[in-house]
Amino acid sequence: MTELLILVGLLVAVFVGYNIGGSSTGVAFGPAVGSRAVRKVTAGALFTVFAFLGAWTIGRKVITTMSSEIVDPAAFTPAASVGVLFFIGLALLISNLYGVPASTSMTAVAAIVGLGLATGTLNTALMFTILSAWIVAPLIAVFTGAFIRRYLYPHLDAKFEFGRLRNPLIAVDTQGRLPRLSINDTVSPRDLAGSALVVAIACYMGFSAGASNAANAVAPLVGNGSLDPSPAILLAIGAISVGGFTIARRTLATVGNDITEMPILAALIVSSVGATIITVLSWLGIPASLAVSTTSCIIGLGWGRASRARTLTEIIRQSPADESAPQFTTGALKLHPIENKKDVAAGPTVGELAAGKTPNPDRQHASGEGVSSVGEIDPEELSAEGLFHHAAAARVVTLWVITPMMSLVGSYVLFSLLG
Repeated sequence: MTELLILVGLLVAVFVGYNIGGSSTGVAFGPAVGSRAVRKVTAGALFTVFAFLGAWTIGRKVITTMSSEIVDPAAFTPAASVGVLFFIGLALLISNLYGVPASTSMTAVAAIVGLGLATGTLNTALMFTILSAWIVAPLIAVFTGAFIRRYLYPHLDAKFEFGRLRNPLIAVDTQGRLPRLSINDTVSPRDLAGSALVVAIACYMGFSAGASNAANAVAPLVGNGSLDPSPAILLAIGAISVGGFTIARRTLATVGNDITEMPILAALIVSSVGATIITVLSWLGIPASLAVSTTSCIIGLGWGRASRARTLTEIIRQSPADESAPQFTTGALKLHPIENKKDVAAGPTVGELAAGKTPNPDRQHASGEGVSSVGEIDPEELSAEGLFHHAAAARVVTLWVITPMMSLVGSYVLFSLLG
């Protein structure tokens, strides 16, 4: 019976890894696919390689935390491991079916917490640390994004222009016996460099995703001694790879085109900030959500954009009844409209690149002249195109709340009844 449960546990772990691949690939490579820098198949391959590197190095610390420190390892009986993995996989599957990149680490930790609460083995001190990190990390992402967008982004946008890709960067000729690859000959050197940077940051995100998420699929099996860490990582990455090549197509479309039409420069900033936060937390052994960190940075960029219309002194002195000032709400999260008549137009958005729209031809280059100072922007011009597509954003946030709750409640109820 024990051997049968271990076999079932392995199968469920593969199921969980499959859904993690579907979710995390979209988070990491959505902007790269949306901008046509890579195809979905290429995204799956690159994500697999860099997720393996992250899991094999930094990810071992996260596996140790989730397999032996959140709850007593003795609680991970073969039956308990199957139950925990089942609820993780079920919650992630529902999220992936809606095309939403779920918070895999939060979902996995929630299932383990349900087991700990039901069996009385929860390490409350460690959970306090993890929950604190889950609060602090998004705040860091928000304030980092706000600072960059308020003070640095216009100058960066004046110096770096990423052009529009009408066709995929890599062309595939399938007319011969063997497929032949070639670089799109219509791409300028500047656009080629920009696309390479987008892909490089996506690979960095894949590394951080592997470091944080591999443990979500196999930690219970490592905790009960069914697998050693190294074979567990190979199993997790193999399953994640399958998900990256299949079910990830929906989340790649959601992140690349549906949630936001984000300028390529902003996408690079968001990816870099989010991946760095998760890499640091993984190095500390703390499981955390890449999706939440990146979205928090997007919100910070929006707030930084809106706040450029006022100096810090004016913001502090602003009366609540002052309707002329920008309001820091979801509707006011404006990222890339022209900031005044002399300002620099933003680069093409991910959505524009995918749709083949033409970027603003009046963009100024390299000199940085014409970039407005903080407080010189007409607040009325903040009503231009918004950062979020509200319906898609609402769907994402709703699923981020539902999936961990489903995992926690289901796990707690099951193990309370079994106990």
